Amino acid sequence: MSADTGDESPAISKVKDAAQVAAERGRLRYYIAGQSTGLGAYLLEQTLFSALAWMPGLVGLGLRALTYKLILRSKGLPAVENNVRIAQARNVTLGANVYLDYGVYLHACPQGIHIGDDVFIMHQTELHVYNFRDLPQSGIWIGDNCFIGEFTIVRGQGGVRIGDSVLIAPGAKILAVNHLFGDVTQPVMAQGIEARGIVIEDGAWIGGGAVVLDGVRIGRGAVVGAGAVVTSDVPPFSVAVGSPARVVKRYSQQEGQV
Repeated sequence: MSADTGDESPAISKVKDAAQVAAERGRLRYYIAGQSTGLGAYLLEQTLFSALAWMPGLVGLGLRALTYKLILRSKGLPAVENNVRIAQARNVTLGANVYLDYGVYLHACPQGIHIGDDVFIMHQTELHVYNFRDLPQSGIWIGDNCFIGEFTIVRGQGGVRIGDSVLIAPGAKILAVNHLFGDVTQPVMAQGIEARGIVIEDGAWIGGGAVVLDGVRIGRGAVVGAGAVVTSDVPPFSVAVGSPARVVKRYSQQEGQV
């Protein structure tokens, strides 16, 4: 997978908050739309989750691999551990040899969550694209041969594209959405959002506890240090640390060393 932003222009939504949308659309309809693609799909998904999601061990792995193919778009038989939660399951696409550790939470949207081949997503990680504002570029795309460490959070309202062979250490936060502010007559949560999207190119490494904010591109082979807060682009084959993150080292693909 080649990480590409497509349209670089930001999406700005003045939709106030979820409560307003729920009131306009009807609360039950709003809830079902957030969880699944329709009432029938919702009932099927919840039946399978209730019957199988809790089941530990090889028996649980085997049963989920066979039955979850009914509700997910999966290249092969996915390895899904117990207590994995999935909303909008029909909009989740899994490549071959995907592993979802226990407690992973996937919340897709019509544009979906797309996970490539040979990807490990470790326990308590959250990939979240619930998009009640209908932002057009929402979604999460993860390339092949990636590792996403435990307790990572990826918010894809503005679109998150992660290339191949990307390593994301535990506790990282990748947040492709930002609240508008500046109107002193309104609370921040009532002023809408801006979402530009995030790109992490092939071979990059995001350190433990790092935060990557909306509108950022992490270049190919770049390294983001543990605990860094990335507010601007990181060039390919460079090392960025600190808050806000700044480049402290560069290296070339030919040399292969810092």
